[in-house]
Amino acid sequence: MLFPDRPVPRSSSINHAPDRVKEPALAERVERDFAAFVDDPLFPCIAGKGVLNRQNYSLGVYGTLGSADSAAFLARDLAAFTRERSGQNELTSCIAIFTEPLDATEDEFEAALWAQLQLLHERDDPAAGWDPRVSADPADPRFSFSLVGCAYFVVGLHPGSSRLARRFRWPTLVFNPHEQFERLRDRGQFEPLKEAIRARDTALQGSINPNLTDFGERSEAHQYSGRKTESGWRCPFNPKLR
Repeated sequence: MLFPDRPVPRSSSINHAPDRVKEPALAERVERDFAAFVDDPLFPCIAGKGVLNRQNYSLGVYGTLGSADSAAFLARDLAAFTRERSGQNELTSCIAIFTEPLDATEDEFEAALWAQLQLLHERDDPAAGWDPRVSADPADPRFSFSLVGCAYFVVGLHPGSSRLARRFRWPTLVFNPHEQFERLRDRGQFEPLKEAIRARDTALQGSINPNLTDFGERSEAHQYSGRKTESGWRCPFNPKLR
């Protein structure tokens, strides 16, 4: 693990989820690990640090990334998060941490990530539709994942990531509501925040993430797993819109 293990007090904002994993002690350990990971001074995402410090997030611990069982619980939790946090002015995230697999390669993690998003999509409320502010086509430069009518930018973390900022010991998906980035743009705060995070990430890694682009330049699907996608890469996500 990149960042040192340090004891971190359990936050009351973390949703303990004993129904999602069989060992409550394991869920507690996973939650503490994530708090320590983000709280570490080397962690580059200052927006994520702010969300953690303000306790303005939801966190659930699940079983296997890419499984139907995990999708069933996560679809319910993410829908509840969407309803509860809709229109919130402060930055917020829904964090899904999985206890398996721990030994996936970058390609394997990417496949599991998209399998999980596909399963979530197939459990979505058809009446909600895709968020009209973004595209459902993963090849479209304006693509963003959507659930219950809310667009999300997804950040994948896992032990085998080549990007140090994404190298967390448990497979994780962080769902960030797209609308909060638009509010930051409207306030003139998005560009300074983006540049500060990219500078910290470059200082940590020694190079900027080659997948980084701004929304509308290239599909953000390239960024979700953290893997450097090759030329001609095609996203395996298949939207089934009614």
